[in-house]
Amino acid sequence: MKKTRILIIGGGYGGLKSALTLQKRHVDAEVTLISKHDYHYQTTLLHKVAIGTLSERKAKIYYRPLLKSVRFIKDKAMEICPEENKVIGKLDTYHYDILVIALGFKPDLCGIKGVQEHAYKLSSLNAALRLCRNIEWKFKDYHVTKDKNNLSFIVCGTGFTGIEFTAELAHDIKRVCAIYGLNKEDIKITCVGRSSRILPVFEEKLSQVAERKLRDLGVEIVNNASVEECQEDGIIITRNGKQEKIFGNTILWSTGVKGNDTVEYYSKMESKKGRIKVDSQLKNTNYDNVYVVGDCAIFGEKDAICAPTAQIASQMGEYIGNLLADKLEGKEIKKDFHFINRGSICSIGHLDAVGIVFKKNISGKFAAFMKNVVENRWLFGIGGLKMMLKKGQFRYRSSD
Repeated sequence: MKKTRILIIGGGYGGLKSALTLQKRHVDAEVTLISKHDYHYQTTLLHKVAIGTLSERKAKIYYRPLLKSVRFIKDKAMEICPEENKVIGKLDTYHYDILVIALGFKPDLCGIKGVQEHAYKLSSLNAALRLCRNIEWKFKDYHVTKDKNNLSFIVCGTGFTGIEFTAELAHDIKRVCAIYGLNKEDIKITCVGRSSRILPVFEEKLSQVAERKLRDLGVEIVNNASVEECQEDGIIITRNGKQEKIFGNTILWSTGVKGNDTVEYYSKMESKKGRIKVDSQLKNTNYDNVYVVGDCAIFGEKDAICAPTAQIASQMGEYIGNLLADKLEGKEIKKDFHFINRGSICSIGHLDAVGIVFKKNISGKFAAFMKNVVENRWLFGIGGLKMMLKKGQFRYRSSD
């Protein structure tokens, strides 16, 4: 008898967790995971890669050693054809009986002029490495050019990505100055956001704690400002009804994300900014054999777009893996997907953080410790103790 073909496209938190859950359940099916890279990476640690405090080698988690009974193919999904039960890749065409779409996100440029050309984005490991090389080059080049803008860094966005990158950079300035013979006072870091405060997902009190910590690190925070244009040497903003320019030769764009382009333009499925509507069991509302997890999903009766977090994507992935395994075993499916919010933590460098865990506000070294626990828990979940010890975050005190 021919085995059911389960095709998972995308190897992020949701896609990988789906594949590993199916593998753990020993399903009688042909399971295939397709990703454009042959490695997984934790998007929650990309800011460390961008600053150079986490190596490329440590950031990469290769798929093949993890996927013992799941077939892995390195390819990029170019087009999804649900009517024909196939996905067209860059290298081949893949047919399926059940499809799991887990293609992740891409930065939302918000139609702002110059963002594509002049701003860096933390959307992938390769993007983080490009930003890291740029920062290193700007520091090295300063002694030749004497261009103050080379030492000025602008972060657009005051959510998790923007704040974690800003804090990591600010914490690393002392080391960088010692290496390149620079004066710490010459380095300028500016963080710009539209909201009245940073980290608006948190309570105001917690946002104020984070803002105070960043200001103590020398970061200039510009709230209530909208970016009008990105240029080669800075950004144009509107604040209090007036336009002004903030100068800097390195700009990070981290104002928000949207779904994947393949979903938005090449899926032949109804979508909203690259996201597909699903029912309470994460199944596409138009195709019974298509499931969607993570950043590509619009979930719930009110068409709520899922927050782009690793936590919700991994929970969705595990749910889908178990749901499909139960279906293949002939079990009746009654359980709907329910997100269990265990909290969220924003790092302020390696030794500091703010966040909410089990509905309680936390900050300082304990919050940083809990952030590392969360990262290590993911590693343990996908690769056991060996993976956690090899790739985990364990340094809780300064090495200075």
